[in-house]
Amino acid sequence: MGFWFQWMILALTAQFLIVAAEYFKPFNVSYDHRAMIIDGKRRMLISGGIHYPRATPEMWPDLISKSKEGGVDVIETYVFWNGHEPVRGQYYFEGRYDIVKFVKQVGSSGLYLFLRIGPYVCAEWNFGGFPVWLRDVPGIEFRTDNVLFKEEMQRFVKKIVDLMKEESLFSWQGGPIVMLQIENEYGNIESSFGTRGKDYMIWAAKMAVGLDAGVPWVMCKQVDAPEYIIDTCNGYYCDGFKPNSDKKPIVWTENWDGWYTSWGERVPHRPVEDLAFAVARFFQRGGSFQNYYMYFGGTNFGRTSGGPNYITSYDYDAPIDEYGLLSQPKWGHLKDLHAAIKLCEPALVAVDSPQYIKLGPKQEAHVYRENARSSGQNLSFHERKCSAFLANIDEHKSATVKLFGQTYTLPPWSASILPDCRNIAFNTAKVGAQTSIKTVRFDDTSYVKDPVNLQMMVPNQVASISETWNSVKEPIGVWNISNFTFQGILEHLNVTKDRSDYLWYSTRIYVSDEDILFWKDNQVSPILTIDSMRDLVYIYVNGQFTGGAKGKWIKVVQPVNLKQGYNDITLLSQTMGLQNYGAFLEKDGAGFRGPIKLTGCKNGDIDLTEFMWTYQVGLKGEFLKIFSIDNNRSAGWTEFARDAIPSNFSWYKTHFDAPGGVDPVVLDFRSMGKGQAWVNGHHIGRYWTLEAPKDGCQTCDYRGSYDSDKCTTNCGKPTQAWYHVPRSWLLATDNLLVIFEETEKIPFEISIKSGFSETICAKVLESHYPPLHAWSSPKITNGTISLNTMIPELHLQCDAGHTISSIEFASYGTPRGSCQKFSEGSCHAPNSFSVVSEACKGRTSCSVAVSDAVFGGDPCHGVVKALSVEVRCSSSSYISSASMK
Repeated sequence: MGFWFQWMILALTAQFLIVAAEYFKPFNVSYDHRAMIIDGKRRMLISGGIHYPRATPEMWPDLISKSKEGGVDVIETYVFWNGHEPVRGQYYFEGRYDIVKFVKQVGSSGLYLFLRIGPYVCAEWNFGGFPVWLRDVPGIEFRTDNVLFKEEMQRFVKKIVDLMKEESLFSWQGGPIVMLQIENEYGNIESSFGTRGKDYMIWAAKMAVGLDAGVPWVMCKQVDAPEYIIDTCNGYYCDGFKPNSDKKPIVWTENWDGWYTSWGERVPHRPVEDLAFAVARFFQRGGSFQNYYMYFGGTNFGRTSGGPNYITSYDYDAPIDEYGLLSQPKWGHLKDLHAAIKLCEPALVAVDSPQYIKLGPKQEAHVYRENARSSGQNLSFHERKCSAFLANIDEHKSATVKLFGQTYTLPPWSASILPDCRNIAFNTAKVGAQTSIKTVRFDDTSYVKDPVNLQMMVPNQVASISETWNSVKEPIGVWNISNFTFQGILEHLNVTKDRSDYLWYSTRIYVSDEDILFWKDNQVSPILTIDSMRDLVYIYVNGQFTGGAKGKWIKVVQPVNLKQGYNDITLLSQTMGLQNYGAFLEKDGAGFRGPIKLTGCKNGDIDLTEFMWTYQVGLKGEFLKIFSIDNNRSAGWTEFARDAIPSNFSWYKTHFDAPGGVDPVVLDFRSMGKGQAWVNGHHIGRYWTLEAPKDGCQTCDYRGSYDSDKCTTNCGKPTQAWYHVPRSWLLATDNLLVIFEETEKIPFEISIKSGFSETICAKVLESHYPPLHAWSSPKITNGTISLNTMIPELHLQCDAGHTISSIEFASYGTPRGSCQKFSEGSCHAPNSFSVVSEACKGRTSCSVAVSDAVFGGDPCHGVVKALSVEVRCSSSSYISSASMK
């Protein structure tokens, strides 16, 4: 039995290696002035950013697969130094930090990998990816010509490059890695270090190349990069970017398809029309490699979010959302864009530079037509590969232009792609992809077992995660013999070493009868002032909460009530993610700066700064790990009744069952205040219910240059309400949820829900372009492409595990409105509903041709018609249960 089992394992391993060899055949990577050269051929490459620690290993295959389906050729990721070396010399490459596994999964999918080692990453990540122990090296200065920093940096970069070599993950070894990055946006701060900055940059470049990785290195936003390093562009638009040498290709390492979010702020949104316009213009004007930052943003689990004050979600308005669901229409519209660019690739790589044709005051064309010499064949002018881009950069007006005898109408702020120099395959402003409306709802698995309950279900009904909670109070101030006393105020990070967000400062002051009488006679209160503080402070006097403040190096002025005799003053300093951007990060800290005084006393101010202070790092519950499955029972929990009087700084725990199905799982914390949460010992992150301003969110016009404040959403609502719990962290039943709540909120209204795209809509005009699959592939037909049909299609697709359960609206003719607000117009084909129902109902996905023939004839002559459809998706198990009624 053992022999046969071993034989089967060997056979399966051999089979895997054979399959993997299709993707891991060794190839070289180089470049010229036009493009990256992969295995001897120029390539136009689309890359998508996925940061492996912002998802779980169980999520990686699906994220990579959806990226590939969306037309991505390359996966990009940073390397996170503080995750891999939390203690100097002690490396960690497991779980979410198993970078080797991630790279291999990318390779086995047939995609390339762009590895941005840095090791400074920014990334809205805690301390920019630097381990906090690095700042404690005596005499160190980050990111400058400092021997100590260069030694540590080189050691880590070499560790990563050597690891990739050992695992045969570079292209010349048969692996997926085609490009590396050293440093990150250093050009933004180089001048802060004077000549030492320039010297450091040159050293970093030489050091990286000297590691013999065998693939090209890049430096982003580094206009003075050496000749052997590709300097690249980051930004919302890079179509005007040129590298510092005509021997280097035009590479866009970060196309910001969204933006990060701070607690208490609006949520940025970048319209897909503008994003697609930026990408099309990049390739139109000679670009060759473009990376979406991010293609999947994910989640800042634990205390990994930087800032300070960046939220736990890193959704980034990316084509794949935080939970791994497709964000539509962004994903679908970009998929069509990528397909159109791929159709043009044979012409794009055959030409060193395009022919520029001015078509109007704000209209232009770039034509890529191979010449007779490059084709290597005796081809006529019209037989050569030819692709063209037409752009209208006017923000307000459409324009009609002519090219090669044909007339084209271009919407404002748009680019059209003509793979054959004749027919438009794609326009950035015309979105034919579906719109998905996502919803979250409580677990209804117990309901669907009883058909009677199906009739009683209310969509989005709120159900608490548990009616039974236990609690334990977190002690205020000193709780462990590990505390120590020091004369003066110590810097927060020097004490905590970022082992916790929390640091207690406690001192004692004597108040005389004269002071009490002075305050009473003058009807004033003494005031505690902190000259400068970040990120957050809670103030306690004699164990009672007195007040608090939040901000970045702000002055704190807090009236306090003191009694005659000795008074204990306790300050809780708290970080909300460490600074992740800028020069001199090693000098950046947290906690308090300047004097701390008690003002308004009879004999003048009392300077508390040089008092004896007792320091306590962290929370007792943190260090006892009462959030873990093994340790939570010994914490002294007591039952917490609904009518109990809540207090701040309390721990709560309960047990719950996981929602059924495969949909992503979220915790709804809208009823809570501020704190942190753990599920089965996994830290899902910080939560905070700060609300965004009520104003500033308006209907967004994609036309015109984008910035992060242009198209904000979520006004008047908590910046983040839902918190991701990866499915792989859950058991079917009896899951442990532990939360630490800093305010007086109680947990009875916390709910657990699953999220999916319940409503999907699409609208396609009969004048829309045919689907991209209607074009022949240039790879199959030796570089020539042709259009097989001119009929456009409407396509709908539910999330995995869901099918189209009902048709909410369908009209072919002149329907009005938008998704969830459709209505019939004056022209309507009467069989619209039945045609769509027959094509789509009960299916995971469907397509409907938009033509008169499909709907039994022309319902209104001389009018451009459209097909508008809205459907509802339901989980397959739900539909199966409903059908039993």
